[in-house]
Amino acid sequence: MRINADTVLRLADLARLSLSADEVERMRRDLEAMLDYVEKLSEIDTSDVAATAHVLDIATPFRADRVADLLPVAEAVRNAPQHDDSSIIVPKVIE
Repeated sequence: MRINADTVLRLADLARLSLSADEVERMRRDLEAMLDYVEKLSEIDTSDVAATAHVLDIATPFRADRVADLLPVAEAVRNAPQHDDSSIIVPKVIE
């Protein structure tokens, strides 16, 4: 798959990266190589392979739920720079 410098610059902008001209070219080549590899993977015939959620047949052991004493609210918010009586106040990060 062909990737051009404009695509790399757009991706860099989305990732908040600033790239030199050399880095743009190197990234363009690397992205093309990755996409070519993924394209080759899509050519593999998997029609007779059963769908799996995980490669290994494992189960996740969960601990049993148990009641535990919680940290008192006053102690939990004590060291927070900003808080009200029951919550830690954090700066807004999404408009």
